[in-house]
Amino acid sequence: MGVLPQPIAAADPVPPNASDALKKYNDLSTEAEKLNEEHLRAQDDLKAKQGELDKANADLTAAQQATESLRGDVDLLTEASFEGARFNQLSALLVSDSQQDFLNRMSALGVLAGENAEALSGLTAAVTKAEDAQKRATQAANDAAKIVEDVAKRKDDLDKQVGEARDQYQSLSASEKAQLSNPGDTSPIRVPSGTAGVALDFALSQRGKPYVYGSNGPDSWDCSSLMQASYRAAGVSIPRTTYGQAEVGRSVSRGEVKAGDLIIYYSSQSHVAMAIDNVNAVHASTEGVPVKIATIDSIGPISVIRRIDG
Repeated sequence: MGVLPQPIAAADPVPPNASDALKKYNDLSTEAEKLNEEHLRAQDDLKAKQGELDKANADLTAAQQATESLRGDVDLLTEASFEGARFNQLSALLVSDSQQDFLNRMSALGVLAGENAEALSGLTAAVTKAEDAQKRATQAANDAAKIVEDVAKRKDDLDKQVGEARDQYQSLSASEKAQLSNPGDTSPIRVPSGTAGVALDFALSQRGKPYVYGSNGPDSWDCSSLMQASYRAAGVSIPRTTYGQAEVGRSVSRGEVKAGDLIIYYSSQSHVAMAIDNVNAVHASTEGVPVKIATIDSIGPISVIRRIDG
C-alpha cells in the first residue's frame, strides 16, 4: 500500500494560489481522517458492549446456579412436609407426650416455617435476578450485533474515502507533492520536566514517521494513536480516539496552552495535536505524511484543549 503526503490544511494554511486539485485533495483527506476516527470509536463501542455482554452472561450463569440451589432447598422442605416433618398446632398437641414436648415440637415447627419462608423468598429473588440478567444479556447481544454492522459500514466508508484521496493525490504536481511531504523542523527541542515533558519528548521523537489511517505505531501513526502512545510512554493511559481524548484531563483556554496539552480540532473533534509551547504543536495529520511540527492555529479550528498533567 502506497503512502500519501500530508494535506496542507492539516499542517499549514492552504496557499491562496493552491490548485483545485490540491484543495480537493485536502478536503478528501480531512474527511477521511474524520471517518477514521469514527471507525475507531465504533470499534471502541463494540469492545465496551462486548464487555457488557460478557458480564451479563456471567451474571446470568451465577443467577441460574443460585436459582437451582435454592430450588433444591425448597424441594427438600416440601418433601419433608409431605413426610410429616412439619405439623400444625393441633397435630403437635395430639402427638406430644408432655407440655415440654409440645413446646419443643412447636419450636421445631417455627424453625421449619422460617426456613421454608426464607428459602422461598431467596428463590423468588434469584429467579428475578436471573430474569434481569437474561434481559441484559439479550439487550447487550442485540446492541453488539448492531455495532458490528456499524463498524463494517464505517470501514467501507473509510476505505472509499481513502481511495478517493489517493486517487486525487496522483493529480497533484511534483512541486505540490514535495511541499506536502516536507518533514519540517526536525531539530532538537527542549521539553519541560515531568509527565507532560516525557509525553512531548516521545511525540517529537516520532517526527518523520508517516501517518497511516488506523495505525498504532511504532513505525507509523494516526493522530490519536500518537497522542496515546506519547502519554503511555509517560506512564499515563488515555483513550485511543480523539473523541475520548477530548474528555480526559481538564479543559484549558487557548491562552493557557503549554507543553503537553492536547489540542482537539474541528467541530467533529476528529483531529488532535500536542502543544510544544503556546505557539507550536506536533502531530500526525493524514496518511503517509511525516509526523511534524505546525503552528497551533494553522492546523484547524480548535474545538477543545485538554491538560492531562497538572
